[in-house]
Amino acid sequence: MTHAGVSGGPDGRLHESVVEQLDQHVRSLVRREGVDPQQDVPVVRRIAETVVRDHDERSLTGAVAPVADVESLVGELVARVAGFGPLQPFLDDPTVEEVWINDPSRVFVARNGRHELTNLVLTKAQVDELVERMLKSSGRRIDLSRPFVDAMLPEGHRLHVVLEGISRGFSAVNIRKFVLRASALQDLVSLGSLSPRAAAFLDASVRAGLNILVAGGTQAGKTTFLNCLASSIPGGERVVSAEEVFELRFRHPDWVALQTRQSGLEGTGAIRLRDLVKESLRMRPSRVIVGEVRSEECLDLLLALNAGLPGMCTIHANSAREALVKVCTLPLLAGENISARFVVPTVAASVDLVVHLGIDEHGVRRVNEVVAVPGRVENDVIETEPVFVREGTELRRTGGMPPRVERFTRLGIDVHAILTGTRRGDG
Repeated sequence: MTHAGVSGGPDGRLHESVVEQLDQHVRSLVRREGVDPQQDVPVVRRIAETVVRDHDERSLTGAVAPVADVESLVGELVARVAGFGPLQPFLDDPTVEEVWINDPSRVFVARNGRHELTNLVLTKAQVDELVERMLKSSGRRIDLSRPFVDAMLPEGHRLHVVLEGISRGFSAVNIRKFVLRASALQDLVSLGSLSPRAAAFLDASVRAGLNILVAGGTQAGKTTFLNCLASSIPGGERVVSAEEVFELRFRHPDWVALQTRQSGLEGTGAIRLRDLVKESLRMRPSRVIVGEVRSEECLDLLLALNAGLPGMCTIHANSAREALVKVCTLPLLAGENISARFVVPTVAASVDLVVHLGIDEHGVRRVNEVVAVPGRVENDVIETEPVFVREGTELRRTGGMPPRVERFTRLGIDVHAILTGTRRGDG
């Protein structure tokens, strides 16, 4: 193994030999004390400090090779035993958004929306061990009968693995880090993703109970944006969310979060996202949030929204228009008795706003458009009204108005004043 910044020459091999010996010593002490390394990281650090200090003192007599940086060695041992080994520095680096392994010699990271090939070189055995350790911490599994898996790591990062055989040559590993840069709509304004007027409008729309669809490509910031929208939900409402793995991180006093479950070794016991959406409706929610709709669960969400239960979700799409088309298509996967003649008007009546996100050429995530859905259908095409559209670096107000204006009025919100910028403090 060659770490970034560590020579592969004699000094590097000596360093590796020392690290391997101390690694085994720390592991034996961890096992002897009955420590769970991933639950008791401070204890592992204490053991590693003791082992390295003893080694450093013995090196003064010439009995063992000296180490150049005691603190660095302690950190490396803790990463190996309690963390995720050579990947841990990337997981600890706040500028890294995602880490992926195409093969053991090609480890990539993403910073500010851009890809970088690192100089980290692993072995196949190391990758297999890392995957096994990560899945052990998540309680999920991967095997020949189920060759891919989504899981959540202890720090909230999302792990996706495709097993060798499905992925050619080596297992493919992706770790999408949970980097919380924004927790409210106003934070997105500070980051330049959203204009103050659009933020005020979306905050009012959430409080008024409009149904909002957040669309965008991979890594466009959909989950972060959903978190920010959810932070505007009034505290007196009961929220139930359903996700593949726990990713939402907003604060709310009355919130139940649900996630899917894999089938057991006998092939039973799986809990699908569709099951969670149905179950959430039995839990007296005031709002329902679905982390991402990908399949037939879209039908169950639509039925809930159409029945008057406010909700939000995310979806992969390249524009607001494509998002609506996809929401009209996914319910058809639920069964042969579901037809477009039913789905299209249901979508038009259920979705109120579509927010489309994108990443610009500099890797900055921005809101590209906010589109209202007034509920009209013409020749099987859902009509839309743009409310905000990005022109260059500016998110401009257009002439569109949101549906259900009476909901704003009922709460004493003057949505016209917000959109025209005549409300005090709006920009």
